[in-house]
Amino acid sequence: MRFIGLTGGISTGKTTVANYLWQTYSIPIWDADIYAREAVQPGSPILDEIVNRYGSTIVLSGGQLDRQQLGHIIFHDSSERHWLENQIHPFVRDRFFQNITQFQQQTTQNVAVLVIPLLFEAQMTDLVSEVWVVYCSLQQQLSRLIQRHCGSIEVEEAKARIHSQMPLSEKCQQADVILDNSNTQEVLFQQVDTALKSSF
Repeated sequence: MRFIGLTGGISTGKTTVANYLWQTYSIPIWDADIYAREAVQPGSPILDEIVNRYGSTIVLSGGQLDRQQLGHIIFHDSSERHWLENQIHPFVRDRFFQNITQFQQQTTQNVAVLVIPLLFEAQMTDLVSEVWVVYCSLQQQLSRLIQRHCGSIEVEEAKARIHSQMPLSEKCQQADVILDNSNTQEVLFQQVDTALKSSF
C-alpha cells in the first residue's frame, strides 16, 4: 500500500494537488488541518487548555476559537507555537493512525494521501511510505497567501507565517517527489500524474 505524505509550505498548492487526486483518481484524502480544527472544537479538552493559557478572550462569542488572535500569538512566538503544537499534534496523529488501520483492513484501494503541512516538523514521516513536496518561489507564496486572505494580512505577517515552518528548500531535500507549482495548473497536474504512476 502507498501512503503518500503530501506537504510543502503555506500557500504552495497542497490543497490544489489533493483536490486533483481526489477528483481525478478518487484517492482518499486525509487532511491534518481538518483534524487540527476538530481538536479545538467547543468543549474539547484541548480548547480548555488553550483558554487556560491565554484567557477567555481567545474564544469568540459563539464558543469557537479565535483563530486570528491565536495566529498573532503563535506566528510571532516560537515557544508558544511549540506549546500549541504539542497539544494538537498527538490528536492529529491518532486520527491518521485510525484511518491507516481501517484502510489496511479493506482491499478495494491501495493508495491514500495524508496532507500534513508540518509533516517533518511534527515528526509524522513514519506514517507515510513516500513524501511529496509542493514547491513554489517565496514571492509566489507571499502573493498567494495574501490573496487567500483577501489582502487582510500585511506582507510582514505573511512572511512570519511562512518562516514559522521549516524552510521549503529543506523539505525538498527530504522529498521523494517535488511538485513544482510555479507554472500553470496543467503543468502541475502533469507532474502529479507522473508521480502517481511511479512506484517507490
